[in-house]
Amino acid sequence: MSNRRTFIQQSAAAASALAFPLAGGAQPKTVKIGILHPVTGALAYSGQQCREGALMAVEDINKTGIRALGGARLDVMLGDAQSTPQAGVAEIEKMNQAGCSAVVGAYASAICLATTQAAARYELPHVVDVGVADQIVERGLKNTFRFGPGYRTCAQTAVANLHVLNTAAGKPAKTVMIIHEESLFGTGTANLLARELPGFGYEVKEVVKHANPTRDFNNIVLRMKSVNPDIVIPANYYNEYALLVRTMQQQKVLPKAIYSVLGGAASSYKFVKEFPEAANGIIDCNHWFNPKDKRSFELKKRVEAKGLFYSYEVFMTYTAVRLLADAIERAKSADRAAILNALTTSAFADHFMPYGPTKFVNGQNQGAQPLMTQ
Repeated sequence: MSNRRTFIQQSAAAASALAFPLAGGAQPKTVKIGILHPVTGALAYSGQQCREGALMAVEDINKTGIRALGGARLDVMLGDAQSTPQAGVAEIEKMNQAGCSAVVGAYASAICLATTQAAARYELPHVVDVGVADQIVERGLKNTFRFGPGYRTCAQTAVANLHVLNTAAGKPAKTVMIIHEESLFGTGTANLLARELPGFGYEVKEVVKHANPTRDFNNIVLRMKSVNPDIVIPANYYNEYALLVRTMQQQKVLPKAIYSVLGGAASSYKFVKEFPEAANGIIDCNHWFNPKDKRSFELKKRVEAKGLFYSYEVFMTYTAVRLLADAIERAKSADRAAILNALTTSAFADHFMPYGPTKFVNGQNQGAQPLMTQ
């Protein structure tokens, strides 16, 4: 009897280790991916929003897993770029050593420029979620794919639409002042605008750069009052944008228009809720979802149920992760080279951005475009 009990106990132990996992078929593997954003430092709010969008996408993808890999789930390695390129590069090194198959990130242009270069050393696929500097995709890096538009496309779209609006109003606006943050994003956007605007008949009176972060815009707004431009064009991140516009309101500086290009707060539900008077009437050319696609509003409800604002950071990164998952599905592999090939040939269309089917040329999605909001 004791021998029988011993046999049963040993058999049960063996079954728990071997038989039960096999009973339902082989357990699906996981595919490790890196999610990298500046969740601390000056860009923490935007970085945290990006991370939330990424994790929501992973949650949705993992409901079925990667079917071509037997339902493999995405295993996320989170990284904090700490709002600096150097910290972003250090995180890429960790993700490479951990065996990540690909990376999504890293929000800010200056950080993306550094992290894509670092990832290229390891042929590590890097999907850029937001970073708009065109240098990111103009260096010939075979590992870099940007789903959204760059700042050249955004600036050209913005200026063309500004001219349409101004012409329809009888051309009351003739002079412009550009206020931009100091990094690659703000400086590059401002330089493009300064080159584009004169061709449409606008005089750029002044281009003013500010530090990031900046906690006092009084001197810049006083200068604005002296220059007295018809149009003010800000290009900066959320905190600075909100403070700049509020300072203009406090000092009663009222140009004919505040016309943002990639304004960090202008197209933000957070800005509209927190500072409705300052936000009133502002026009922005920015990342936006397709308002005719109900899926974008379904995600909005889920985000707001978490007590968060549905910002461009959320839906841009959400979609970037889904793009990567689609590539892994078509690659039928977690191998980096296979994923790179799948991204290069991507025709990803299962999204709610106003881009149409994805087509990458030199790492840039050709259909990506901004929308106008007010």
